[in-house]
Amino acid sequence: MKQALEEATTPDVTVPHPHHDPHGMRDVLRQLGVQSQNAAYSTGRQWGGASNPSRQIVSPADGQPIAAVAQASVADYETVVKAAEAAFPAWRLMPAPQRGDIVRQIGLALRHNKEALGKLVSYEMGKILQEGLGEVQEMIDICDFAVGLSRQLHGFTMHSERPAHRMYEQYHPLGIVGIISAFNFPVAVWSWNAMLAAVCGDVCIWKPSEKTPLAAVAVQNIIEKVLADNDVPEGVFNLVLGHADVGQAMSADERVPLVSATGSTCMGRAVGAAVGQRLGRALLELGGNNAIILTPQADLDMAMRAIVFGAVGTAGQRCTTTRRLIIHESIYEEVSQRLLTAYAKLPVGHPLQNGTLVGPLIDADAVGIFTHALEAVQKEGGTLLTGGQVLSSAELHGGHYVLPALVAAENHYPTVQAETFAPILYLIKYSGGVENAIALQNGVRQGLSSAIFTLNLREAEAFLGHAGSDCGIANVNIGTSGAEIGGAFGGEKETGGGRESGSDAWRVYMRRQTNTINYGTELPLAQGIKFDI
Repeated sequence: MKQALEEATTPDVTVPHPHHDPHGMRDVLRQLGVQSQNAAYSTGRQWGGASNPSRQIVSPADGQPIAAVAQASVADYETVVKAAEAAFPAWRLMPAPQRGDIVRQIGLALRHNKEALGKLVSYEMGKILQEGLGEVQEMIDICDFAVGLSRQLHGFTMHSERPAHRMYEQYHPLGIVGIISAFNFPVAVWSWNAMLAAVCGDVCIWKPSEKTPLAAVAVQNIIEKVLADNDVPEGVFNLVLGHADVGQAMSADERVPLVSATGSTCMGRAVGAAVGQRLGRALLELGGNNAIILTPQADLDMAMRAIVFGAVGTAGQRCTTTRRLIIHESIYEEVSQRLLTAYAKLPVGHPLQNGTLVGPLIDADAVGIFTHALEAVQKEGGTLLTGGQVLSSAELHGGHYVLPALVAAENHYPTVQAETFAPILYLIKYSGGVENAIALQNGVRQGLSSAIFTLNLREAEAFLGHAGSDCGIANVNIGTSGAEIGGAFGGEKETGGGRESGSDAWRVYMRRQTNTINYGTELPLAQGIKFDI
């Protein structure tokens, strides 16, 4: 196999044997064109290949190899940047509604391939099929949003203090937008950025996670025909499959005015520092340590579904995962018993198997992080109530499976204060009024998503008010996980402060310009300044 890879012009995909392919992944890979891949490419051209080192991509669901993918070098990245630079002048001059129509066609192509792409996302990343399909639906939804947006890139007009003058503001494309995406949402977050950037007139370079590059390759293949049919300039949509050195090159590159990075707070600090050093823009979507508050006025039947999905969905590997449950002491025992009952029935298994609700963690390192956090929090005083076991790979397809854990803990424990990207839910008791619960909710370094379950209007409004949740997302009677694309997504504090997806997040991808036009015959100065010559 190694010799064949070295001799091939591009590394071959290792597809499942037809007799050991119960989920039809062989056909999925063929439909999506994931057969052989180069290291980096844009519309119509590919670079790199057999001479580049390759990385074996293995499914976390069953430990089976999916593909050996060439890794881009910094030299490959340089080639892609030049292609993007060359494409930008023509792309930005295309009318925004025409760019929007291309995005509309991309949305149609994604609809046509939703089932296959959703399956690949699930198999490569490990999230259950319903979540894989949901991720592709997010891509479709953001395409629809961006199409409408292409006719609504509004500026502002304002009255001038000087006679016969008109003032207004308008927005112009930035240029190249660098997109660094994480393994847990291998395609959706790219689309949040790329579709908005595209209608704004920007070109994109996408560096997906090293752990989940195949879904990115499939997306590039899906949109390729749309781009070709519309004579889109080579270099508008670019993909670079590489290691951290490619991301570092992008972050330090003055030709990339905006870098949008999704990942850990540690990674975000490095990207933010590199981009800031050159006075570029960084859009950072980083860690979350999200909490749900349960007051005595909560509808517990409704809350249970939100808590369990928020805590174990994607095996706890979402930035919006519910990690802390802040429960009033009067209902603590009832909530604990309900959760123990629910956790005892959670179906853990292959993400493509019907009925599975909890799939695998992404890799062995993630399993190690899970077990280490549980050991640490118990040393700090926490009590493991249920779960926490690493399941035998022989029992569960050879993948990286664990039983989601419930831990009785206190908010100040160091492990509780940190984000552990795994299915661990900390149960934290509070007493007194809702203001005490809000203080606990805000008492961490991260500030992404938050929620309260209460039927008390005053408690809900306090949670949403100026002295309430300090997160970028604050929900009432809805969990922390599962945001719609119509609202701006992002958080505060160590979450990075960025906003993506809906609302007016499009402004991030453009530069604002204030214009003043003098249509009179005199030249009055602002503030009444006299300067006669």
